[in-house]
Amino acid sequence: MAVFLLAVGAACCLGLGFVLQQHAAQLAPRSDLLRWRLLLDLCRIPEWLLGIGIMIIGLVLSALALGAGEVSQVEPVLTSNLVFAMALASRISRQRLGRSGWGGVVLLGVGVTAFILAGDPRSGGRTADELRHWLVVGIVAGLALLLVSLARRLPLFEEATILALAAGLLYGLQDALTRATASIADSGGVLSVLHRWQPYAVVALGVFGLLLVQSAFEAAPLRISLPALTAAQPLAGIACAVGFLGDRLRVTPGALTWEVLGLLAMVTGVVVIGRHPSMPAACGGGPERNNGSPAPPSE
Repeated sequence: MAVFLLAVGAACCLGLGFVLQQHAAQLAPRSDLLRWRLLLDLCRIPEWLLGIGIMIIGLVLSALALGAGEVSQVEPVLTSNLVFAMALASRISRQRLGRSGWGGVVLLGVGVTAFILAGDPRSGGRTADELRHWLVVGIVAGLALLLVSLARRLPLFEEATILALAAGLLYGLQDALTRATASIADSGGVLSVLHRWQPYAVVALGVFGLLLVQSAFEAAPLRISLPALTAAQPLAGIACAVGFLGDRLRVTPGALTWEVLGLLAMVTGVVVIGRHPSMPAACGGGPERNNGSPAPPSE
């Protein structure tokens, strides 16, 4: 129960933080896209700093949840951050949820419940050797890099979705390495963490993921950028947990069927919620950008 409450609290803070960040990122110059200067410009916007502060609280709560539970158990719950994001966006746009909104909420909740109950994720398996550890990390990071390279060749809105997808992969990997760092601290003490590469990788992944997320938020409305991030992060986190942390899932035919159906329901719910009308076309209320074309000047 403590792990579940920590994960829900983390999801709430992450969702609210994302809305505030996207509202501020829309104000940044488009030339800052995928440049480190974007983060420097955003640091001057109080609303963005508030959003980052709330997100950091969410990351701390998620780290506590990951330290106390399994990645495969925590990650699905974190997908509910989109529900909290939609709730705040709904207040901004003053639109009711309606059937599609509630349908997405139900799909997401049912998907999370089905996956956890069917998979019964638990630790206790054998941790992977160093070679397999690096292999899984390299595959996830390489796939994210490939997506970023592909995104730069796409129109603006499609670029935002792909960038958010890449950020979700990095954040999922970051969650798994956060769990690994907590395990190192538990077994060898806090100082032992300083002599391992995992905590430094967590910081690096967080910084690069932040750049990708803010670029996605700058390039497109929240309903286009956030669902891809929310769907990719738990899938990557679960894959990494099984890949090198030793987490185990039930693999009976019936369990696998419900796990797949749960994941499909989660992804579908994320997409439905993300496309709900309450997700603002442009949080700042300005003209919506289309495929990289500048908005016409006001008369």
